[in-house]
Order: sequence, then C-alpha cells, then structure tokens
Amino acid sequence: MSSLDDERPKKPAAHEIGSDLSMLFVDELDSRIRLLREEITRLEAEKETKAAGRRAADSLFRS
Repeated sequence: MSSLDDERPKKPAAHEIGSDLSMLFVDELDSRIRLLREEITRLEAEKETKAAGRRAADSLFRS
C-alpha cells in the first residue's frame, strides 16, 4: 500500500451502528434498512458456506 492510499479521505459508511437516526427522513431509513438486510443476507450466506465446510471436514475425520 502506498502512502497515497493512506492520505485519501475515507468514504463515510452508509450506516454506522448506534448512530443518531432522529434527523433522517423515512426514505433514508428505508435505504438503510435495505442496506442492512442485504448485509445480513451476505453474512448468513458466508456463515452457511463456512458451516458446510466445517461439516464436511467433521464428517471426513469421523470416518
């Protein structure tokens, strides 16, 4: 990683857990809900992939 990478401003997160929601409009809340649901789906898919790998390894070593 070059020093230029460190100097670029960080893209703000679309949503930060625990942030103040009182100033957001309904459509902004809907957008964040959609984003978080997509992230939950992605996390659950990765969890299942890892669990399947674990089950396969466990069954291999139990034989």
